[in-house]
Amino acid sequence: MSSIKPIIGISTNEITNFGGRQISHSTGLRYVNAVAKFANGIPILIPSYIKDEDLDQLLKKLDGLVLTGGRANVEPHHFGGDPFPPDEPIDVGRDEIILKLIPKCVNLGVPIFGICRGIQEMNVAYGGTLHYRVHLIPDKNDHRMPRGDDVTVKEIFTLRHRIDFTKNGFFSRLINNDSCMVNSLHGQAIDSLAQNLKIEAYSDDGVIEAISIPEHPSFAVGVQWHAEYEPEKNELNKSLFMEFGKACLNYINKK
Repeated sequence: MSSIKPIIGISTNEITNFGGRQISHSTGLRYVNAVAKFANGIPILIPSYIKDEDLDQLLKKLDGLVLTGGRANVEPHHFGGDPFPPDEPIDVGRDEIILKLIPKCVNLGVPIFGICRGIQEMNVAYGGTLHYRVHLIPDKNDHRMPRGDDVTVKEIFTLRHRIDFTKNGFFSRLINNDSCMVNSLHGQAIDSLAQNLKIEAYSDDGVIEAISIPEHPSFAVGVQWHAEYEPEKNELNKSLFMEFGKACLNYINKK
């Protein structure tokens, strides 16, 4: 008899393709593979525009939630920020359901793993705010991905800067270290931290790189870097997905 695996929902991004003739919901294969291989879960993609009562029913089927990165940023009206310029990509449908899903998952104890945009969604869902462009802030580095038609995937996801873990925090216990090198592919970042969140790591220029939700009964962690990229070659990222998977499996046993 095969062992039961957790069913893990993965957030998607709304994408317009075929010259505007079709709108689809999708996510990167790396997230799906990381969930399947290192969290040992069954990945399920979550589309946008799910009604409130249907979200509640969906959550009864899920044992974990991964909040992925995405080209579009969380719209500033969700946290009282200045309006985006007209050409800024947005994802209305994702904002609509994910900001509702996060507190619902916390209330139920469903494990949450937020990545890049995901950490920003976790902060906004609990009342925090975001910087629109980190590289425009004095004393902050440019955290955006390298640009150009000839830039390779390896160059985009290369380890770019150091992060320092909060003393005696989640990450220092996870890999028994005080710091680590990570990739960097984001324009926005956390500005004011929501009151009920905890900082778990900073970048070397002071940007919040990781958070947790202390009121969550098991695993609720957000990271600003892309942990889904080659976790088999990175101790921290592999450990994160494995720990998340264990929490999802434990959640099944507590249902």
